[in-house]
Amino acid sequence: MAHAERGMSAPPEVVFNTATDPDRAAAWLPAFLRTDGVPTPEIRGEELCARWQVSAPTESMAEIRVDPENSGGARIRFDYSVRSGGQDADRLAVEALDSLAREVADNLQAG
Repeated sequence: MAHAERGMSAPPEVVFNTATDPDRAAAWLPAFLRTDGVPTPEIRGEELCARWQVSAPTESMAEIRVDPENSGGARIRFDYSVRSGGQDADRLAVEALDSLAREVADNLQAG
């Protein structure tokens, strides 16, 4: 399982809504989760948690959890696993969160 965590200076709800927006998810979710478009996540909105799962071509899962921080920002935890494995799994998780941060910034500028 790969893992990355980071803070963002945006409200947790904005981060979560951006992460789960189907029009924005393709810009940050790792490619192995987008083989046939972006799968619909299983959302636990009250917990600001979402899970994406695909079974073909490899069994893959990703989960994001957004928690509030004292500063009014958010702390994001991203975990994923791919049955086929990979050498740079943690780097890919960090890159996914960096891409999500860009999407959140774009979303805030647009709104």
